[in-house]
Amino acid sequence: MASNLLLIVEDDAAFAKALRRSFERRGYEVRVSDGLSSVRALLEEVRPGFAVVDLKLASGSGLECVKTLHEHDASTRIVVLTGFASIATAVEAIKLGAQHYLAKPANTDDIEAAFGKVAGDTSIAPAARPTSLKNLEWERIHETLVETDFNISEAARRLGMHRRTLARKLDKKQVP
Repeated sequence: MASNLLLIVEDDAAFAKALRRSFERRGYEVRVSDGLSSVRALLEEVRPGFAVVDLKLASGSGLECVKTLHEHDASTRIVVLTGFASIATAVEAIKLGAQHYLAKPANTDDIEAAFGKVAGDTSIAPAARPTSLKNLEWERIHETLVETDFNISEAARRLGMHRRTLARKLDKKQVP
């Protein structure tokens, strides 16, 4: 494993470019991917020591990428970044092999610190704000996607909605 090889899985090209430059200035060799298919192709060539994975990708869930990266090499330190932070997705990301889970906006310092975390932190205070209906829906959708191994048709059936409705919900950007 190339200890300084970092894979960034992000479909926002501008954000991926900014992260890439920042990590390259810190001495990392960086590869960028925009989704699961290109992650699989890259893993045929390289063995990253680190990965930063966006939870919501245009071509699906970043949780699939976390699972694939962890199955490829369990020693890869994976940090999930998301603007869609929820308890359910955080738990699933860790179960699937992520080292840490950060809500956006997160900077290079935050991500690099997360790579080094191996134990929990008991000083973290519980959130004071109740979960919104949108976040609860998002959590339930992701729980169901994980339960169905990311099969959208089966997840839609279990959620009692049309497949296209679920696909549209997954494509929408959540308003903060």
